[in-house]
Amino acid sequence: MVIVMVEYASEAHIQQATQKLEDKGFSVSRIVGVNQSILGAVGDKRGIDPREFEILDGVERVHVITVPYKLASREVKPQGSVLRVGNLDLGGQEAVLMAGPCAVEGEKEIFEAAGIVARAGAKVLRGGAFKPRTSPYSFQGLGEAGLKYMRAAADEHHLLVATEVMSVSQVELVAQYADILQIGARNMQNYNLLREVGKTRRGVLLKRGLAATIDEWLMSAEYVMSEGNEKVILCERGIRSFGNHFRFLLDVSAVPAVRERSHLPVIIDPSHAAGVRAKVPALARAGLAVGADGLMIEIHPHPDIAVSDGPQALLPDQFLVLVEELHRIARAMGKRFADEGSTVGMN
Repeated sequence: MVIVMVEYASEAHIQQATQKLEDKGFSVSRIVGVNQSILGAVGDKRGIDPREFEILDGVERVHVITVPYKLASREVKPQGSVLRVGNLDLGGQEAVLMAGPCAVEGEKEIFEAAGIVARAGAKVLRGGAFKPRTSPYSFQGLGEAGLKYMRAAADEHHLLVATEVMSVSQVELVAQYADILQIGARNMQNYNLLREVGKTRRGVLLKRGLAATIDEWLMSAEYVMSEGNEKVILCERGIRSFGNHFRFLLDVSAVPAVRERSHLPVIIDPSHAAGVRAKVPALARAGLAVGADGLMIEIHPHPDIAVSDGPQALLPDQFLVLVEELHRIARAMGKRFADEGSTVGMN
C-alpha cells in the first residue's frame, strides 16, 4: 500500500499516518520528494480498508499495490527515481558512464585505467577486487589490496568506485572503499546478501540473473529496499538463450519493461553480453538508444595481457570512438552522456 501525502504536509500528519500503518503491522518506508512525501507500507493488507487512511489529515490518496514488489513498483513513484550516489545523479537527464577493467590486477594498471576512464568523461570507475570465476583455478582478485588501489585511483581522478561484493562476510570491508556495491548475476537471488547490502546505504548495482524474469529481478531489488536502502540501480547484462552468436543475449527490451513496472533506474552492461570487444559498441549504442540510464563498459589499457576477460575489454582508442558516438545518440534522445568535450586531445 502507498500513501501519498498532500504537498507540504506537516511532519505531525506524516507521523500520524506512519504510526497508524505501524499499528496495523506494516513496515513503513518514507520517500521524500521536493514538495511531497510518500509512505510505502509493506505487510499483510487483508482486512485493511484503505479508507481508514484516506480520511487522515494530510493524506491526498491511497494506492493498493497488487504486485509483490511494493517498494520497487512504479506505483510508489510514478515520475521515476533520481538516485543521489556521491556527487552523481542516476535516473535523471544524464546517462551515466561507468567503465574500467574486469578485475583490479595491480596498482599501475588500475591507475592507468582510471585516467582513461576520467578523460572519456565517465563518472564511475568499475573493477573487481573479488572475482567470481567459473574455474576455481582462475584469478580470483586481489582482495583488500585491490580495493585500496581502486579507491586511490578513483580519488585521484574524482571518480566514484563500483565493485562487486560476493558474500555477506565481504560487505563491511567493501563498503569502506566503494560507493556502489555490485551484486553479480549469480548472486541476484542471494537473499541474505541482498539484505546485508540493503543495510549499508551505499548505492547497489543489481545485475539481472542469467535466467531471471523481470519480476524476479525486481523482487531481488525489493529485498535491498526492504532494509531501507532506496539506492538500487538495475543492470541488464545479458541472459542465457539457445543461440551461440553472443556470449549472452542482451535483452534491451528489459529497459522499457522495467520502466513500465518500476521507478528504479536501469543501465546496460554490453561487455558481458558481447564476450568479445568487436561486438561491444553495437550493443552499447542499442542500450543507450532504447533509453537506458547509463552504461557499464569494460576497458583495459592493455587487454591482450589482462588476466580476466581481456577479449571483451575495449582498447583505449576504441573506447574514445565509442564515447563520441554515444554523445550523438544521447543528444538525439534528449539526454546528456558523460562529460562532453573531456575526450578532446585524448590519445
